[in-house]
Amino acid sequence: QVQLVESGGGLVQAGGSLRLSCAASGRTFSTYAMGWFRQAPGKEREFVASITRSGGTTYYADSVKGRSTISRDNAKNTVYLQMNSLKPEDTAVYYCAASSGILITWKSSYDVWGQGTQVTVSS
Repeated sequence: QVQLVESGGGLVQAGGSLRLSCAASGRTFSTYAMGWFRQAPGKEREFVASITRSGGTTYYADSVKGRSTISRDNAKNTVYLQMNSLKPEDTAVYYCAASSGILITWKSSYDVWGQGTQVTVSS
């Protein structure tokens, strides 16, 4: 049982950076792989990045690879998403999610979701 709360979203100009945080309240945080997803108006929620339970392996969507970094600090029960070189098409609500599954680049593998944090990138 884990609860997730995202923060760090906001308005940023194209080319700027943001660091999103996801704080987990449950004591079982380290038993979950963690992921970030995003959803723009009228579109499906899509995978952005994920990280394994130990933090040893990360995965990224092609759309953010090379300019985003996911990390986790299990001692702080927190996962982060650093986003650089932001583009207007990055505008979306970003969601943190926890997975007890295996295929952690797939949305259906995630069990618990945060409330989301808005990222808006202006041109």
